[in-house]
Amino acid sequence: MTITKTWLITGTSSGFGKALATLVAQTDGQHLLATARKMADLDYLDAFDHGQITKIILDVTDDAEVAALSDKIRAAGGVDILVNNAGLGYFATTEEAQAADVRQLFDVNFFGLAAVTKVVLPFMRAARQGVIVNISSVLGLTSLPTLGYYSASKYAVEGYSEGLRQEVAPLGIQVMLVEPSGARTNWAGASGKHVIPALADYQAFKANVVGVKNGAGHEPGNPTKIAQLIFASVTNETQVPLHLPLGAFATNAAQEHLTAVLNEVTARRATALKADD
Repeated sequence: MTITKTWLITGTSSGFGKALATLVAQTDGQHLLATARKMADLDYLDAFDHGQITKIILDVTDDAEVAALSDKIRAAGGVDILVNNAGLGYFATTEEAQAADVRQLFDVNFFGLAAVTKVVLPFMRAARQGVIVNISSVLGLTSLPTLGYYSASKYAVEGYSEGLRQEVAPLGIQVMLVEPSGARTNWAGASGKHVIPALADYQAFKANVVGVKNGAGHEPGNPTKIAQLIFASVTNETQVPLHLPLGAFATNAAQEHLTAVLNEVTARRATALKADD
């Protein structure tokens, strides 16, 4: 079999990462570098392996493991598509969130993503081609009560990706943000942390956290369909979009929020322009 594309996908033990890794593993001509924190979590790939799959232990917050990726990529002959999927959820009111939890959230969702990308970029620059897919969220475009810190981590991914896209476009490298609605992954379950509001002033938001926790696994988003749409965009489009919202809530919430922002900015344009000399 002739390998035409090499994929590096982080966080393939579950969720979008597992669904996408399964799809890539079953598609002719694709070499898959699949990562997880535990090798046993990648056993499901053995059923599809005929020499085109490389399993890698990787915690995106472990500097040594991230640095070691370079040798694995070199051995694979480079990476054509990087999918930064590893991430976690966090559900708490802003005041009641725990500092250590928030730091871990950003370490995984943002700093880990940036660290992996930094390792991959030299190979893509040398090849003058590549696609970087960053799994964000509709909550990287808008936010909801008890999801402020999660949104902040995804807003960081959005700003980082938009800047990166402009820097690497002249080098033949593309960047795409995937912004799904809630989906049936471990995001709201095993991969998330829930802080039930204790302060009396925030009891109105208790239902938000409890509802997300109890509803884990019943969200409208289908991980398999989302993986198929990501794969199709990367493989079928000459130029991938910067933003790829997926799901009804993602599309509707993004449109409503961005329209409201545009209306607010437009309404204050005359005042805003007075700030410049």
